[in-house]
Amino acid sequence: METIKLYDNDAYATEFSAKVLSCTPVVRNNIDCYAVVLDRTLFFPEEGGQSPDKGKINDINVIDVQISKNIITHFTEAPVQTDSEVKGCIDFSHRFSNMQQHSGEHIFSGLVSSLYGFNNVGFHLSDNSVTMDYDGVLTAKDIDLLEKKVNEAIYKNIGIITGYPSKEELASIDYRCKKELSGAIRIVTIPGYDCCACCAPHVKRTGEIGLLKVIQLQNYKGGVRLHILCGKRAMDHFRESLYLIDSLTDVMTTGRDNLKANISAMKTEIQSLNTSLASAKQELLLAELSSIPESLENVTVFKEKTDSFIMRTVINKLAEKHKGICSFFSGSEEEGWAYFITSKTVDCREVQKKLAQFNARGGGRSEMVSGSVKASKEALRNALS
Repeated sequence: METIKLYDNDAYATEFSAKVLSCTPVVRNNIDCYAVVLDRTLFFPEEGGQSPDKGKINDINVIDVQISKNIITHFTEAPVQTDSEVKGCIDFSHRFSNMQQHSGEHIFSGLVSSLYGFNNVGFHLSDNSVTMDYDGVLTAKDIDLLEKKVNEAIYKNIGIITGYPSKEELASIDYRCKKELSGAIRIVTIPGYDCCACCAPHVKRTGEIGLLKVIQLQNYKGGVRLHILCGKRAMDHFRESLYLIDSLTDVMTTGRDNLKANISAMKTEIQSLNTSLASAKQELLLAELSSIPESLENVTVFKEKTDSFIMRTVINKLAEKHKGICSFFSGSEEEGWAYFITSKTVDCREVQKKLAQFNARGGGRSEMVSGSVKASKEALRNALS
């Protein structure tokens, strides 16, 4: 018996009564729970890329909702009596948030299709993120235009129409669809913007979406993936961003207008200081190592964590004075060492093999090898001797 989908009739209803057709103990995601099938439900299942509704049945938490062959299964924390009448209640704040995101996505995808001819080939709506995948490339300029037009549609407060057209009516409707569908097909229409096959609940009017903001654009499988936020989620993101900006202005002791310039200036100053510090470290190291007698053929040096560029420079300087194997280890026994080993008379790849006993990772040419290893100074010295 197919489950009657009450959310198709009223996406804003929050409470319902139903008859329990079955209740079976199961393990889902390593959790002991109960698979409950009702004759009808307001709970929207995980479907069409959207996460399921949350709520309770007889004050029992519903932890998941799935659909298969039009039968909706509710996974609950405790059992309910088969053939009994139960009361269900959905978490409407969660439902409405999903409705805002999904309706916003429809307007956006409809505009992408009409303006650029690209298809929405992927959609994911969870409690934390909304992503949309398109099979063509959209630029930042394109996104700005689309975002503007979507929000204009929202401000117009257009009525959103949902329904199941007959086969004859469906044949004359030009609607978007990502896959082949059979049986009754539900069509969601936003006049002037989109017409799409969709099983999910939507807001009644576009004004209820509030706003839409694209927060990330990335290349994906030859097209693009967009991350969006609508309604309350977009407002929460805006508040968090403002809080971060205000926190930065406090730290930088400047106003918002000057924040970018101040951070750029600080970044330049830090880069300059890092360059000066690296140069000073290099000079100090070279001065320290100059005291090593040139008569020593093999030299092994251990120092605290040092930049790889400095290590390479120092090891080359050592090789100019010492004819044997010159080794530079940077780091600590606790965290491990980065190393460079060079020689003008010995194949350094053979030296690298000596470090294999410590599971060293690295490689290079006969003149020089580099890598990382974790061992004591004494053990490394013995291996290189």
